[in-house]
Amino acid sequence: MIVDTINKYGLKKRNLFKHKKDVEKFYRDIIEKEFESEISIQYQKKFLKYKNKLFTFLHYDEIPWNNNNAEHAIKPFAAYRKVVDGLLSENGINDYLILLSIQQTCKYRGISFLEFLKSKEKSIEEFTTKFYK
Repeated sequence: MIVDTINKYGLKKRNLFKHKKDVEKFYRDIIEKEFESEISIQYQKKFLKYKNKLFTFLHYDEIPWNNNNAEHAIKPFAAYRKVVDGLLSENGINDYLILLSIQQTCKYRGISFLEFLKSKEKSIEEFTTKFYK
């Protein structure tokens, strides 16, 4: 039901807010129930632990309902870590993470990472206004 609203209207709180009652009912009906199976109890604990975070997207505009973007963004670092495991210092990792975050920001905004670096701009916003009008 919530995903249908997102597909139809996007990630706007004015459209998603109506599902707040559904979420409250979910927690009342399912989470407060006494379960017997270990897997059900584990899920119940997770839902309770993340109750204040799990449905954050209902209260704010443009907050994704899943973490696909975050998972996708971290994949390059995970791959890099496998290749250089134990070979980099903390400073080297920090430098890599800074470059990776800039590269990922450029990627999500449809900006050429190479062109941004060649421009010597320090701000992606300034680069965008100068070169991507």
